[in-house]
Amino acid sequence: MTSTVFITGATSGFGEACARRFAQAGWSLVLTGRRQERLEALCAELSQQTEVHGLVLDVRDRKAMEEAINNLPPSFAKLRGLINNAGLALGADPAPKCDLDDWETMVDTNIKGLMYSTRLLLPRLIAHGRGATILNVGSVAGNYPYPGSHVYGGTKAFVGQFSLSLRCDLQGTGVRVSNIEPGLCESEFSLVRFAGDQARYDATYAGAEAIQPEDIAETIFWIMNQPAHININSLELMPVSQAWAGFSIDRSGKA
Repeated sequence: MTSTVFITGATSGFGEACARRFAQAGWSLVLTGRRQERLEALCAELSQQTEVHGLVLDVRDRKAMEEAINNLPPSFAKLRGLINNAGLALGADPAPKCDLDDWETMVDTNIKGLMYSTRLLLPRLIAHGRGATILNVGSVAGNYPYPGSHVYGGTKAFVGQFSLSLRCDLQGTGVRVSNIEPGLCESEFSLVRFAGDQARYDATYAGAEAIQPEDIAETIFWIMNQPAHININSLELMPVSQAWAGFSIDRSGKA
């Protein structure tokens, strides 16, 4: 029987790389994205390899999510996997300088959007049972604070705790829950965070040999294809060039 995976935020970065990796393995795909042209082009390309159903929508829109999921074609209705990839960071300035709208957008996307897709698709994943997997894309920012992470880090800490709590609630259903926590990754994600500032983007990755979206896709594919009795609770990964910084100390004497 063909396996089906639902991937949010599939028009770039990790989501697009996952779509390509799972299509290569013959999985059927349900792909979501806000950018219609990109989504249609990706669906057209991957439909040469497998069955693909595209949904142009924003995960923040609960009503649109409900309607789209409730009206999935029968051939895509039974899911083996959900990859909650849609998410973003906006800005890296200190908290006093941040735009409150950016904070709200991160909460609505990284927390609420993930909640909507998870809750709405749970019945389908439970119906599949043994071997079904919810894969949440967290971040090392949910584990370690750094200047400018504030709300973004807070949303990813939610993803980690939500994933652990889901495991408790789903015990006995056969549905697995994993949280992948990448460090420095090179993708359009950072260009969005820096509001399209290419120079700042380039400086972030210069000489770092950062993780690539294809690396994350391969890791996610491995997690979701483990034997059905194994659950990878969380998996944190960084490029070799990245490590934890020491504690910051203000030596101005004004604190």
